[in-house]
Amino acid sequence: MNRILKTITKVGMLAAVLATATWSCVQDLDRQPIYDVTSVSVYKDPANYKPVLAKLYGMLSLTGQQGPSGKPDLGIIDEGASSYLRQYWMAQELPTDEAVIGWNDGSIKDYHNMNWTSGNEFVRAMYDRIFVLVTSCNEFIRETSDAKLAERGISGQAAADAKAYRAEARFLRALAYSHALDLFGGNVPFVTEADAVGAFLPKQTNKQDLFAYIESELKAIETDLAAPRAGEYGRADKAAAWTLLAKVYLNAQVYTGTARWNDVVTYTNKVIAANAYTLEPNYQNLFLADNNNSREIIFPITFDGTRTKTYGGTTFLVHAPVGGKMNKDDFGINGGWAGLRTTKAFVSQYEDPSGKTDKRAMFFTDGQNLDINDIATFTEGYAITKYKNVTSAGVKGSDQAGDFVDTDFPMFRLADVYLMYAEAVVRGGTGGDQTTALGYVNQIRQRAGAANVTALTPDFILSERARELYWEANRRTDLIRYGRFTTATYLWPWKGGVKDGRAVEDFRNIYPIPASDRIANPTLTQNPGY
Repeated sequence: MNRILKTITKVGMLAAVLATATWSCVQDLDRQPIYDVTSVSVYKDPANYKPVLAKLYGMLSLTGQQGPSGKPDLGIIDEGASSYLRQYWMAQELPTDEAVIGWNDGSIKDYHNMNWTSGNEFVRAMYDRIFVLVTSCNEFIRETSDAKLAERGISGQAAADAKAYRAEARFLRALAYSHALDLFGGNVPFVTEADAVGAFLPKQTNKQDLFAYIESELKAIETDLAAPRAGEYGRADKAAAWTLLAKVYLNAQVYTGTARWNDVVTYTNKVIAANAYTLEPNYQNLFLADNNNSREIIFPITFDGTRTKTYGGTTFLVHAPVGGKMNKDDFGINGGWAGLRTTKAFVSQYEDPSGKTDKRAMFFTDGQNLDINDIATFTEGYAITKYKNVTSAGVKGSDQAGDFVDTDFPMFRLADVYLMYAEAVVRGGTGGDQTTALGYVNQIRQRAGAANVTALTPDFILSERARELYWEANRRTDLIRYGRFTTATYLWPWKGGVKDGRAVEDFRNIYPIPASDRIANPTLTQNPGY
């Protein structure tokens, strides 16, 4: 159990008020506050700042004000499905070779069929989640400015703490905007703490300007964040900012038309040179209920089965892939949801999918067909056993009922940093070298029990990223960077809604601006093709 989650559980009405104030105020501008607690009274006391910061982190994992359901942040979709991480994971994985889902929930199958529209409720939920977080971070950043602190007479250690918290809120906002850049092409409304509070139509930015903003924000907060692994687990530090910068630079050519391989090398080197992270000796341990003990994870989204109950996040990632002949007790849960599986195209990324020569190949095949003739049938497509709610010692997670899980989601980890470094070097980035890159990749493979390789190519690294990082919300972005997401260059079962797969329109490399937001803000221009 980590300390940031303990803080989240203490937020209570304070967080509810602030979340409502920052997101819902535009719904009725003449309505008077129904709570005695307001931003003025909350921010007057610096003791409240950390609980509010905890709520910002909680917006990545939780879905409402009480959990797991009952007082949702969003009213457009079932609360359990509405969590930031669950929506982000689905948008990144379901349109790829790595995952299919057998449910008929609304328009969920549009993801794998790659025929979503601007009216898709899941696309809208992801979009709304991004801007709930951005809006809430803006309010916190605005209220903890140096001028506001001085106005309230807050100084000394309390002011220093507030400055550090503000940097973390800026990181979270940059993270959300990086997802807006990647998922929606950067053509989104743009608001910061500098914008006046009240009703107005935010101006639409573009991918080049949003890229530059994210880059400048992450560089600006670097000195105010804790040193790598020097702060509380679950909170952003310098290494988290460096890793996010590296990921943005890795895809810079997609975002802006200009490659930034040298910068990928620079920032992955910063993470590696910090000597604060090491590869987890056992790959499976990265995805278990006590993975908070791992020294590989750079930035997690944290979960706790008794204190942060949600049907999204890793509760979804543990329950949804369990069905058929799978034993629920092996996963530390009370039952499977029989939804998620993978395609044979992903299985073929491994020379031997049995797991004997590569421990990362964690497939359940008993009673499962490799081929998928009907996505709705759980036994068609191999199941994946990557995420579990048991500890490395085999102990079930803290929720004895088995509903909710303790497993954290490793959003950033060292193996990804190694692979980004390797790709950047292979693509011509300076500041690194081929021998070091090869050594990093072979460290990853040795951990998996896979044979060393003697040379690296971009294609090999793409496949190695699939083998190492599958179901960690990277695949869509990786396939787009390699020009294989929409094209016929790489097909997988049911790509484009066809059993053998087909190319789809290139405009589907980004998602549409939801129709609901264009109705609310008629100044927004729709992404091409939609």
